[in-house]
Amino acid sequence: MSRTEVSASTADLFAGPGVAWRGIDRRWRTLSWLASALLAVVVGVPAAVAVWLLLGEPALAALPVGVAAVAWLWNAVLVHRRWPRWGYAETADELWVRRGVMFRALTVVPYGRLQVIDVNAGPLERLFGLATVTLVTASAQTDARIPGLPAAEAARLRDTLTAHSDPRRSGL
Repeated sequence: MSRTEVSASTADLFAGPGVAWRGIDRRWRTLSWLASALLAVVVGVPAAVAVWLLLGEPALAALPVGVAAVAWLWNAVLVHRRWPRWGYAETADELWVRRGVMFRALTVVPYGRLQVIDVNAGPLERLFGLATVTLVTASAQTDARIPGLPAAEAARLRDTLTAHSDPRRSGL
């Protein structure tokens, strides 16, 4: 088997149901960058102050700030690559959720297995008008989560999934 054939067969694993995939909002990328920048500041600045106070050397205090800045930059690159890979597709019987760049994942959730449809939005998500939809199935082994949805789309998806799942739950 050639390398092209292997690559094509691997891509088929994540091709999906043959319907249009919906992506997550661009604002999720900005939100992720902002959240990681805040984390870098919250970790880097106190570490720099601690190094300065403990060692009395201002030049060494720049080291924790530099490490936090490099970590933020690396995360920014990862977020930029991760953002277009998130997606979901609705079929007549299932919701398909895909994600990942290096470690790809495709989760297929039959509507009849849905028990809980969670819509969450933290303070920063609300500031950006975004929400996350998390699905809990009968087996509770799913990792189907769709972040970065506009609030109206999250509400529409919640209502659609609820309407699809209610009639199919007879055995649960």
